[in-house]
Amino acid sequence: MPPVVNSVDPAQGPVSGGTTVVITGTGFTGATAVRFGSVNAASYSVSSGTQITAVTPAGTAGPVPVTVTTPGGTSNATVTFTYTAVPPTVTGLSPSSGPTTGGTVVTVTGTALTGATQVRFGSVNAASFSVVSSTRITAVSPAGSPGAVPVAVTTPGGTSAAAPASYFFYTGAPLLTAISPSAGPAAGGNTVTLTGQNLLDAVDVRFGALSATLETASPTEITVRAPAGSGLVAVTVTTAGGASNPLTYAYVAAPVLNTVSPSLGAAAGSTVVVLTGTGLTTATAVTVDGVPVGFTVLSDTRITAVVPPGPVGDAAVRVTTAGGTSGAVIFQRVAAPGI
Repeated sequence: MPPVVNSVDPAQGPVSGGTTVVITGTGFTGATAVRFGSVNAASYSVSSGTQITAVTPAGTAGPVPVTVTTPGGTSNATVTFTYTAVPPTVTGLSPSSGPTTGGTVVTVTGTALTGATQVRFGSVNAASFSVVSSTRITAVSPAGSPGAVPVAVTTPGGTSAAAPASYFFYTGAPLLTAISPSAGPAAGGNTVTLTGQNLLDAVDVRFGALSATLETASPTEITVRAPAGSGLVAVTVTTAGGASNPLTYAYVAAPVLNTVSPSLGAAAGSTVVVLTGTGLTTATAVTVDGVPVGFTVLSDTRITAVVPPGPVGDAAVRVTTAGGTSGAVIFQRVAAPGI
């Protein structure tokens, strides 16, 4: 005689399947199949002639008959299991921002994601998506406009609701408009200010191939500590929105002073001197014993400066450029001859 199914407990479960149910009835010994509708159970075990434990397969929303087949035939189809459609939820995005050009691979985490038929960024379909598990989807962001949009997942159970953790932020590409100073010492370590737009979320600032140390950031200004380098390099900023346009930065060798001519003068008056050396083009200051004095850059190897009156004795003359401060050459102030 065919088996008889009297009840299923529990009598409902999610469309994703995986619900363990206990089927009670008679004539279950030697069962060869347990079906939910037309689909075989994911697994089952015959506990006795009156009880079977089975795991539901995936299904579609609504009731389906539960049947047991034995060598004696197939049971009645009057007892049903109801598949319930659970709407998906989105509980996180990683990363949660990307460029307006799209193309960001985003891991969407949540619940009840199995069977997803659509993933949207705002009102636009994802460029592509793949359901990894019931709690994870990998999606590629489409192009969008700067700002935040909710990411929504649609399954047979419905469409996820917008929540704070479901928002994806489209970031405009950073734009650089100025760099100050535009030159610095080959040893690096100096502070450089970059101005522009969309700079707040900078993840990397590069001087050529080397990353600078980020100190402060705002939407329109970044300060960094320059790395060591040489020659002319392109400075770029990278954010979630992409890489900026380049600005040019020049690494300058430290200045060297070789001579001062004349090397002595009256302590009571001013003396115009010529300083010779190398790396003098970008001179920003000439000091005599630490006091700034007037100067004129004649070439990369020559500067004229005015040594002011001062005490009798040696005075240290130095030049500061974008590359740093030179060593000192000595100017000697002498007393006026006595009468």
